[in-house]
Amino acid sequence: MITIDELKSKLGGYETALADLKDALAIEASQKRVMELEHKMTLPGFYDDAEGSQKVFAEMSDLKGKLERFEKLRQAYEDAETLLLMLEEENDPELLGEGEEAVAQVDKAVEELQLITMLSGEYDHNNAILTFHAGTGGTEAQDWAQMLFRMYTRWGEAHGYKVSTLDYLDGDEAGLKSASIMVEGPNAYGMLKSENGVHRLVRISPFDANSRRQTSFASLEVMPELDDSIHVDIRPEDIEMQVYRSSGAGGQHINKTSSAVRLIHKPTGIVVSCQTERSQFQNRDTAMKMLEAKLFQIAQQQHMDKISDIKGVQNEIAWGHQIRSYVFMPYTLVKDHRTGYESGNVQGVMDGDLDGFIFAYLKAASRGELQEV
Repeated sequence: MITIDELKSKLGGYETALADLKDALAIEASQKRVMELEHKMTLPGFYDDAEGSQKVFAEMSDLKGKLERFEKLRQAYEDAETLLLMLEEENDPELLGEGEEAVAQVDKAVEELQLITMLSGEYDHNNAILTFHAGTGGTEAQDWAQMLFRMYTRWGEAHGYKVSTLDYLDGDEAGLKSASIMVEGPNAYGMLKSENGVHRLVRISPFDANSRRQTSFASLEVMPELDDSIHVDIRPEDIEMQVYRSSGAGGQHINKTSSAVRLIHKPTGIVVSCQTERSQFQNRDTAMKMLEAKLFQIAQQQHMDKISDIKGVQNEIAWGHQIRSYVFMPYTLVKDHRTGYESGNVQGVMDGDLDGFIFAYLKAASRGELQEV
């Protein structure tokens, strides 16, 4: 059993981490910046500039989120310190579990903040657009795609992100063929970029009368939402727009209207859809943002300067080797093939417990230790 002295020693080791994080997160500068923004919001005419005020609100939200996380860590450290002093005075071995749990909470908070400092990519702080596609295999793959849709929706909601459905195409008998969601909040893309790729499921099929084992695939694309400062030159004549009636699983995802928009980028064959708004114009604007994000991301990945250079690239981002396997039978295991991180709690993972996988990816990526898949 761990002793009070060991817990005190472990907690003391986090004192340096707190100081380092305070510097890395520029806590004092952030506090000063929040005061400046709050003053700016009181000036006459602030709300007359809708675009400018929106940027201020976004920056304010990002800064306050960072400050709240650090304050939560500082408070957890002080609470653990006080608790250990009380336990030492009472000298009751049965209360050691409380002290161990308090130190573990500090450890977790330190790890989360350290990972946030790793989110230094140009678009890591942006919102994220997630697009799900069922693989070949009909109902099996479509059901699996819907399971992933639910998993990431739950992860986002559990972390305080706003999750909204942009597009949803029902499966033939169950599940979904394709869907897109927007995850809005600080560091959404930075946290979710690790999930881009093919996901593999192994289970006893609930759709097979003979209860045979089935392997299914679904892909997830993760793109950052681009702000107005990034311009992607897309020629109007290269876009074909189709309008269709919205649909969704039982109507629970979006309203059934006649304003859904599908955009086809003719040079590449890339297709994006949006049906979340009642207005056809709003759906088109959202679909254009999705198309711009996708073309920009592909151009970045291929180190290309012009969108016109990426003809046929969409074939290269189709089905490939899975980044992660989810095994339901004959044993339960979820394993990421890039980091080696695994969990036996399949149900917990499917309910949105993905932090272990995301953190393992960020750590491995920062150290250059990701494995090829």
